[in-house]
Amino acid sequence: MTSPSPADPLYAGSVLGRQRVPKREAGFTLVEMLVVVALVAILAAVALPMFLAESRKAKSSTEVPAYFSDLHSRLLQAFGETGTYPPDGDQSEATTWPLAPGQTTQPIYPWPASWDTLRMSHSGENDVYCGYTWITGLANDATNIGPVATALGFTAPTTDWYYLLAHCDLDGDPAVDSYYFSSSVDPTILKQNEGN
Repeated sequence: MTSPSPADPLYAGSVLGRQRVPKREAGFTLVEMLVVVALVAILAAVALPMFLAESRKAKSSTEVPAYFSDLHSRLLQAFGETGTYPPDGDQSEATTWPLAPGQTTQPIYPWPASWDTLRMSHSGENDVYCGYTWITGLANDATNIGPVATALGFTAPTTDWYYLLAHCDLDGDPAVDSYYFSSSVDPTILKQNEGN
């Protein structure tokens, strides 16, 4: 009896024709796991700062318009009653209420005296992230216009004027802060360094 040759049809079904392939264990190798962990870490390093920046923008984008709307209404009402826009304290962009904006909320109450004079009410939260002020001036007089308003392109109009300013430090870095600006000339809210 001769052994079957590979060309013989019986060879394919014989024990000699079969080769044993070792079974691979189910699961991932250490290298595969390290690659996945590295990819997840890279994605987190990219996505987390973007998420935090968007979160900071969301905080100010809900708070600032509510307070600006209330301040616009009160200043226009005061102008209608007295013919002038009442000043807010020392007329400085550096003096806001609350005094030191930050990453955590601060109570807006008690109001400064100038806000009481304005009969300020608000539709926003009682605790705020940003500090607020307004600056007023006479027609064609740029004396009170501060550096932030100047940087945003505000110039003294031919009528009495005011502008609103919100100063925010939502990222905790005092080197670069956010400013939000609106005026009697244009109530559109302009933003500088939004989310910082």
